[in-house]
Amino acid sequence: MSGKIAITNAKIVTEQEVIEGGTIVLNGGIIESISASPYAGGDAETVDAQGGWVLPGFVDVHVHGGYGADWMDATKESIDTITKFHAGHGTTSIVATTLTGPKDHLSQVLDVVADYRSKDMPYAQVVGVHLEGPFINLKWKGAQNPAYIVPPQKAWLEEWTAKHPGLILQLSLAPETEGALELISWLRANGINAAAAHTDATYDQVIAAADAGLNQAVHTYNAMTGLHHRNPGTVGAVLTDDRIRAEIIADGHHVHPACIRLLTKTKTEDNLLMITDAMSAAGLEDGEYDLGGLAVIVSGGVATLKEGNSLAGSTLTMIGALQYVVGKVGVTVPQASRYMSGNPARQLGLFDRTGSLAPGKQADVLIVGPELQLQRIWVRGKEQEVFGR
Repeated sequence: MSGKIAITNAKIVTEQEVIEGGTIVLNGGIIESISASPYAGGDAETVDAQGGWVLPGFVDVHVHGGYGADWMDATKESIDTITKFHAGHGTTSIVATTLTGPKDHLSQVLDVVADYRSKDMPYAQVVGVHLEGPFINLKWKGAQNPAYIVPPQKAWLEEWTAKHPGLILQLSLAPETEGALELISWLRANGINAAAAHTDATYDQVIAAADAGLNQAVHTYNAMTGLHHRNPGTVGAVLTDDRIRAEIIADGHHVHPACIRLLTKTKTEDNLLMITDAMSAAGLEDGEYDLGGLAVIVSGGVATLKEGNSLAGSTLTMIGALQYVVGKVGVTVPQASRYMSGNPARQLGLFDRTGSLAPGKQADVLIVGPELQLQRIWVRGKEQEVFGR
């Protein structure tokens, strides 16, 4: 761990308040203290935030890759690439998100991620795995490979969790498919978040799934039945059921800002999660890429399937999402911080150690300038390179 650091002259965003002109001290990889007073200790490296924001590091629960690498590559080198890239954009905790694929390939990804987590992780901390698919609805496959879509297989989850206890944090599935309700109940009994994804579910089917334990919705509005005043669909259930935490991709392409604003008004402050859903092309130039065996064209930063033109993940970063929701949607920086750090940490069961700025928590800390540009990043007290500098 790095030495003692005192960040001064900062707008420190805590769960309770914004401390203007405050000081936060990092020591030994944890937050030692937070104060409204100037630093008087004299035994630390002093960093002047120059009136900028100090935020908890971002927690991304849904991210497929970045800078040319994908979790489905199942290699240490790709994981290093992904975690370094996203750490450089403010993500300090990251959930390895898979795509629909064959069982043996998904098993390989789990093995590689488990091994990676058993060693020192130099960049964003890989806190677990999010399986997106393969138990989804073919009608709403989006950019998931239809060749590998199958009905829910509880035996697969039993095998994987027995081999890697605590590794799988989220499974995203279509709750209307045969066997889904049983699997949702099993997931929740085993501490795994169950999320509606790529689904043709009606409002009533989603409510039944929530009764069984469904507690999350993947990239809300996208790849699910929409809202109609006589047929509220999956979106209507997500908007109105407080048991369901909603993910949102705030990149200006997946969802209109008015619909993001609606979500901020219908969900409580604890029930909204900002995600990137970033694919391997994030951070790279426009061109042709691969996503789960499907060809993807990136043009103007927008990723779509070469065949069918469906949106195919994003090239978003978490700092980009912060800038968008503050600048275009109109939420405050403290609200955005809650959506991007506190709420996902709560959903993952990590809030006791990260997701907010408080003494005793991990020193996962960002300095963000007045124009919402990243200036400094620490993961467990270790400074990271700001990407693009």
